[in-house]
Amino acid sequence: MTNAPERLTFARFEALAEAYGGDVSRWPAETREAAALTIAEAPAVASRILAAAGDLDAALDAWRPAPASHVLRETILAAAPRPRRGLGLGPWLARAGLSAGLAAACAAGVVVGVEVSALSQPPAGTEAVAAALKGYDALALDDAATETVG
Repeated sequence: MTNAPERLTFARFEALAEAYGGDVSRWPAETREAAALTIAEAPAVASRILAAAGDLDAALDAWRPAPASHVLRETILAAAPRPRRGLGLGPWLARAGLSAGLAAACAAGVVVGVEVSALSQPPAGTEAVAAALKGYDALALDDAATETVG
């Protein structure tokens, strides 16, 4: 069940007419049905409000700004910033040099990172040595050596 639209207050109706004009078809869709109820319930007040908004609409539609004089046009064009010509080779080379320096710094960072990570990893043959020395007891070997010597 849909809710029936409520009649707009005259203050709200007038605010909508001032904002959107005297033609209710240009009002937001969600307010048109409520506006129609307001017009049906109080046609004299609603028509006065819509007529005032319509008069303003007509005045705004009829208004045309005066064309700019030739002197004003020339003054504005004379004050406008000039388009920049080509920047030349110097600034381009400076930007290219800066870009090359940044690229070299990035490449050096990658090389250093790879080298540091290679140093922190044990060599591949270390696992075999560690497995061979797993049962090795250095203290027992020292005791045996002192017994044979002494």
